[in-house]
Amino acid sequence: MMQQRLKILLLVLMPLVVLFFSLSLGSTGYIGILDLTHYTWMAVQRFWSEMLGESYTDTETILWQVRLPRILLTFMVGAALAVSGGVLQAIFRNPIVDPFSLGISSGAAFGAALSMLIPLIPINLSAFLFGVLAVGITYLVSYSGVRTSLITMVLSGMIITGVFTAFLTILQYLSDPYKLQAIVQWTMGNLHTASWDKVQTAFLPIGGGLAAIAALRWKLNLLALGDQEALAVGVNPRNIKFIIVGLATMITASAVASVGMISLFGLIVPHISRIVFGPNNQIGVFANMSIGGTFLLLIDDFSRAVMPFEIPVGVFTMILGAPLFIYLMRKNAVNWNA
Repeated sequence: MMQQRLKILLLVLMPLVVLFFSLSLGSTGYIGILDLTHYTWMAVQRFWSEMLGESYTDTETILWQVRLPRILLTFMVGAALAVSGGVLQAIFRNPIVDPFSLGISSGAAFGAALSMLIPLIPINLSAFLFGVLAVGITYLVSYSGVRTSLITMVLSGMIITGVFTAFLTILQYLSDPYKLQAIVQWTMGNLHTASWDKVQTAFLPIGGGLAAIAALRWKLNLLALGDQEALAVGVNPRNIKFIIVGLATMITASAVASVGMISLFGLIVPHISRIVFGPNNQIGVFANMSIGGTFLLLIDDFSRAVMPFEIPVGVFTMILGAPLFIYLMRKNAVNWNA
C-alpha cells in the first residue's frame, strides 16, 4: 500500500518537476534554476496584483509567451495520445491497438491537411470529422454481419490508415511549395509553432475528453473482461464502447490538428503505465496522462537541446519508440494473446 501511494505521489510530482525543468531549456540558452524561480515569483506577483499589462523583459517574454505555451501544449498532446492508446487497448483487449491502428490519426491528419490546403472549415473540426470517418469506415469494413472481430478490425484499420496516408500524399503533391513545406513539417510532429491560441483551441476538446474518460475509467475494467461479463453487471458494452471510442477520437484528432502526427507514442506509453501500475484502468488512465505528458515533454526537451537546429518530435518518438517496443515484447511484458 505504501509503495502504491509513493507511485501515485510520483505521478503528481513528476510532471511538475519536468515542467519546471523544461522552462529552463530552449534555443535562446539555459536559464538557471535561481533565475527561473525569480521570474516565476515575479509572474505570480503580477498575477495577484493584476499587473498583467505591464511590459515584459526579453527573458520573461521567452518564458511566458514562447516556452510555457509550448510546454503546456506538449503535455496535453502527450496525455491525449497516451490515454487514447490505453483506452483503445483496454476496449479491444489487444496490446497492439493505438490511434494509428484504427485509422484515427491518419484520418485526422488528412482532414487537418485538407483544411490547411482548402480553408473552408477550422482545422480541428476537419481533423475530428475525418478521424470519425476513418473509424466508421474501419468498423464497417470489419463488420461481418454478426459481430466485429478484433483482429479483423485492426487489419481494417491498417488498410484505412494506408488509404488516408495515400490521400495525404496526393494533397502534398497538389500543394504549392509554401503549403507543402508546412504540411510536411506538420506530419513529422510540429511543436515549434505552439502558441497560447493553440493551447486555448486544444484545451477544451482535449481537457473535456480526458475528464470524461477519467469519469468512465471504472467501466474500462469491465470492458477489458469481455462483453458478457459487462452485461452481467448491467453495463451495455456497445454504448460504452461507442462513447469511449468517440472520446478517444476527439482527443486524438485535436492532438493531431494541434501539432501533427506523432508516431508510436500512443502505443508505447500505455505499456509503460501497465508495467509500473498494473492493468487496473482506475489508476491507468491517470498514469497515462502523467507519464504520457511528461515523456513527450522530455522528448521535446531533448529535440530542442541535442542539435543547434530543432528536430521534429515525431522523428524522435519513432526512433525511441521502435526499440523500446521491441524490448518490451522481448521481455514478455506484452501479452500478445490478450
